[in-house]
Amino acid sequence: MPSLSASLVRGVVTSPFKRAGRDGATLPTVRLTLPAAPVAPGHLATYRRVCGFTEPGGTAGSGRAATGHPLPLTYPHVLAFPLAMRLMTGRAFPLPVVGLVHTWIEITRHRTARVDESLELLVHAAELTPHRRGTEVTMVTEARVAGALVWESRSGYLSRHAVPPRARTDADAGAEAGAGKGKGTGAEADARAGAGADVGAGAGADTGADSWSPAVRSSPPATGGGLPPVAEWRLPGDLGRRYGAASGDRNPIHLYPLTARLFGFPRAIAHGMWTVARCLAEAAEPELIRHVRADFRAPVLLPATVTYAADAAGGSFELRDGGGGRLHLTGTLVRDS
Repeated sequence: MPSLSASLVRGVVTSPFKRAGRDGATLPTVRLTLPAAPVAPGHLATYRRVCGFTEPGGTAGSGRAATGHPLPLTYPHVLAFPLAMRLMTGRAFPLPVVGLVHTWIEITRHRTARVDESLELLVHAAELTPHRRGTEVTMVTEARVAGALVWESRSGYLSRHAVPPRARTDADAGAEAGAGKGKGTGAEADARAGAGADVGAGAGADTGADSWSPAVRSSPPATGGGLPPVAEWRLPGDLGRRYGAASGDRNPIHLYPLTARLFGFPRAIAHGMWTVARCLAEAAEPELIRHVRADFRAPVLLPATVTYAADAAGGSFELRDGGGGRLHLTGTLVRDS
């Protein structure tokens, strides 16, 4: 299978020849598969450390007593990322991968996937749907153990392009009209571009000490509206490089201010999938979460101070900026009963 670097180069080369929104566009029917393989303990420990997951009986990303423990709910997404990139940069994929924006994700755990199990990973493109900002593709990822489905996700990726007014549905109009009612302003909705664009290249390991973890405060400041605050995190400017090393997603918008400015951002932005993983790591008993839906609302410009908030029952959560104004992410989750 081509490396992520090769996939990104191919995406850059082929994107100018693809036109999002063209009539009659179809998705490739191929299902890409990564044969069953054991999880690499070092890579998993790095991912846990960067995202804040704590192993039972250990510290965040300690790697101790790993055998038999559940994998973080978001981890199979990282393992399957090279497959998704290979599919989205292929000739048959109708949307240009450059500028493709990760807008939402749903993850379902059918049964607990353990660290000591070998996962077979499968990725396919499910559907193309009109969006008020362009065209959205739904990508499906599955993880199987001995042929049995144990985990799956569905992700929305938006390709922005001009949409004729007649093509905009009543639902789209309603969504725009209600954009400022409790779930972020219209400006925030527009800023979703780049909030979690999962397009990157390369692989590697994070060898440095993490600098965000000591910044958690037990009593975050009160904010107006929304869910009650639970924790406040100060995110360093190199967080995108750290998560990129752990996940393989080295999209330039996440790495340095200079590379981010090339794509219209004043500073590097945090990965959307990091924000989801960090929120789940903060939730009570994350190993019991069996379903999560997260919507990316606005990018997190690095460095940043953000507030994690959740309802008392733990079924809804959100990530806001430190002042409580801009909404970066909203989500809901379901636990085992």
